[in-house]
This record gives sequence, structure tokens and C-alpha cells, in this order.
Amino acid sequence: MNGFPPGFASWVELASSDLEASRDFYCELFGWYVYTLTAAEVGDYDVFTLGDVQGPEIGGMFGLADGSQRSAWTIFFRTDDLPARLDAVREAGGQVLVEPMNVADLGRMAQCVDSQGADFALWVPYNLKGAGVVDEPSAMCWVELACPDIDEARRFYGHVFGWKAVDRPYTAPTYTNWKVGGWSVAGMVSMDERWPSDGLSRWTPYFWVTDCDAAAARAAELGARVRMPPADIEPGRYSILTDPTGARLAIFTPANADLRAVKEAP
Repeated sequence: MNGFPPGFASWVELASSDLEASRDFYCELFGWYVYTLTAAEVGDYDVFTLGDVQGPEIGGMFGLADGSQRSAWTIFFRTDDLPARLDAVREAGGQVLVEPMNVADLGRMAQCVDSQGADFALWVPYNLKGAGVVDEPSAMCWVELACPDIDEARRFYGHVFGWKAVDRPYTAPTYTNWKVGGWSVAGMVSMDERWPSDGLSRWTPYFWVTDCDAAAARAAELGARVRMPPADIEPGRYSILTDPTGARLAIFTPANADLRAVKEAP
């Protein structure tokens, strides 16, 4: 796959209540580097890269203005027609939280919430096409929605992105893969006791680690909370964490190092 076709997760961004703590945690856990850009529209904006300042981009981070806000990762989905996608969000019962805006010369974005309360963003690329590396160690390799109403989510995202839902036997009762053409672009699970009691659906980014158990243990040493201990599913071994500031993420060690083969499975 070259680039990020419409409907694919192309970028991930952390809103952090403690920038220093977030920098320390992710750079130590994944071997990332971070540098800061300044843009009139967004102020200071950190960019995570793999290895060093010259490495490929992993994602972004900015500081929350209100310390009472919850840190969280936001998934950005690529689109070539932002007005049409925003119309589809509203038609499907979602809301537009941040109206379209240019982010310097990087791209144009809008932030939305789906019909069950999950935040996500839309991205029209200019000079920033998306993450410089995905589906490799220390990079994002999957995104997943947890929600209380699977059927409603299928309706919403099918309308907004044209995704096709395919059931998988990965977890009980059902795991959903969303597909664009022949490619799996995201997953979905039903919320259970492992999730916060507020009932709001949430998107979670997955990052590839070479040893899930060792990475989960190291994350805990660095101040993370292990919400779901390492467990096996057909595609590999995963664990769900909240970082030291409360942002939810997952780590994943694939059973097959060629994730393309997994994502192209029927």
C-alpha cells in the first residue's frame, strides 16, 4: 500500500495534560524522538519520530489548556473531500467539534464525534501526507473502536466512510474488521467491564512492539497502568494500557511479521 487512501487511519495525535511526562514515557517505551513545531493555528506542536529527529514521523502531540481535561489519543482518517465527509457525519447523527481549519502547510483538519461519543478527526493532507511509518516495530499498526452498540457503529461508519463490516472470531462475542476494498482498516469490539463506566465509545491506537510482555512490564515501570494484561488472539499478542497521564493505547506483537498479509485477508 502506498500512501493513505481515503478512509484509512493516516495520523495519530495525543492531547496531553503533562507534555514532559508524555515525552518521557513514549520516548523511553518506543524509542521515539520528539521535536517541536510552532504554527499560528495550533501554537507549539510536538512531533514524535522514530529513532531521531531525522526519523520518519509517528504522530503528534499538543498540551491541553485545561489541566482538568483527560489526556487522549485521537485517530485521523484521510479524506479527499472534507465537506462531504462532514455532511455525512451530521447526517449519521454525529457532531463536528472543530470546524475545518488549515494547520500551517501540513494539511486541513476537522474534529468530530460519532453518534456514541467517540472522538475522531478527518485529515486532508498538504505537505504532511500522514505518518512516515506504519505497520513496523514502534509504529502504529492498528486502530480499534470500543463501543456499547455495535450495530449503531456499523451504521454510522458505513455511512461516513463506506466501510464494510466483517466479523472475525478473535474475541467473544464478536470482533469486527472494517474494510475498504480488500484492505482491513480498523477494528471494533463491544465494551465490557475492562472499559470505563461512562459508556462512551473510544478509539484506541495500537503500536507494534517486538515483545508484548516485556513492553507491558516496562510500561508499568514507567508509570502506565495495565488495563488488559498481555493475551493471545489469532493475529498476535496484545495488551491495553493507560499511559501516566491517562491516555489509552494498546501494544501488539503480531504473530505474522507481514501485517499486509493479515490486513488483506478475506
